[in-house]
Amino acid sequence: MPLTLLPDLGDLLRLHPQFNSGTVVELLRHLRANGVGGAEVLWASGPDPDHPLRDALPAARFTVRELPGSGADAGADHAQLVSFLEQYPQGRARLREAAQAEQAFVAILTAPLTAPRALSAEVLAAARDYHAALRAALGEGPGTHWRARRLEEVAAALAPVEDGLVLVPLDDLPDLLERLPGARLPDLTGFEPGETSRLRALADRAWQLREDDDLAALLDALERETGDTVTPKAELEAAAAGVYLAVGDLDSARALLERAAHALTDEVPRSLPGLVLARLGQVRDAQGDRELAERTYRAVLALNYVPQVAREAAEAGLREPFRLEGLGPAPQGPASPG
Repeated sequence: MPLTLLPDLGDLLRLHPQFNSGTVVELLRHLRANGVGGAEVLWASGPDPDHPLRDALPAARFTVRELPGSGADAGADHAQLVSFLEQYPQGRARLREAAQAEQAFVAILTAPLTAPRALSAEVLAAARDYHAALRAALGEGPGTHWRARRLEEVAAALAPVEDGLVLVPLDDLPDLLERLPGARLPDLTGFEPGETSRLRALADRAWQLREDDDLAALLDALERETGDTVTPKAELEAAAAGVYLAVGDLDSARALLERAAHALTDEVPRSLPGLVLARLGQVRDAQGDRELAERTYRAVLALNYVPQVAREAAEAGLREPFRLEGLGPAPQGPASPG
């Protein structure tokens, strides 16, 4: 079987109810059931340690193998060029052109997406146009060569691989398909998102509260579900606690967070313990239980892995007590688990 390249949206997976990290898990299961790939996924996406699939894939019993070309230093030349161009009027004009191209592509990626839509000719053409616009704005040089080098590293690592499933940034798909003639996009025939995708969408939505949300309906949905391996019950309880906290019901928020904390095991997604304990520390602080709050913050910092937003919340909580009026987005948004 040839290599199969799967599109990755990075943090944007948290925004799409029909194409989230749970959907990717279900797509992988669908492909495996049809004889494509196995339990290993080759990772050629970004280096972000808080990427939602770094939770979801291991939780779903997929092994992730890193490939070259996704290192954190890949864009160093690009960052250096931006710093240089910002010093000159012509350079700033070029950066504005590049920013406009990026905004146009982001608008496509943030519009409602499904897996078929992400792999459509229209979206892949938009990815090509985006990078062509960047080259036109920044010129062939440090602003674009870093990406070419990264793509060559990924292609070289994949060239000897005869079959497998590879996760790559969506905008890299057209270029990698050209560099890897034997690779293909996944066959979505018969694929439909299921319960894993639906639960993940519910949790992602709950971690990102909006002013116009129907909080009662959201709480009802969260409390009704039993969870699964990708989105366990402990996460649904923690997300519900965030809703209670948003309306100032500290007792209900604390009860749910303490229950979620007691349910934490080595089997839950790796972001969840840090997020649950950081928020629990804040709730204990807000109730005046400072000593226990400090112990909870220290427990966060003692974990082997802590999402950045949870680490920052714990460190801030140790510096000064958390107050309800200081409630920020943590642990909502980009650092919510899965």
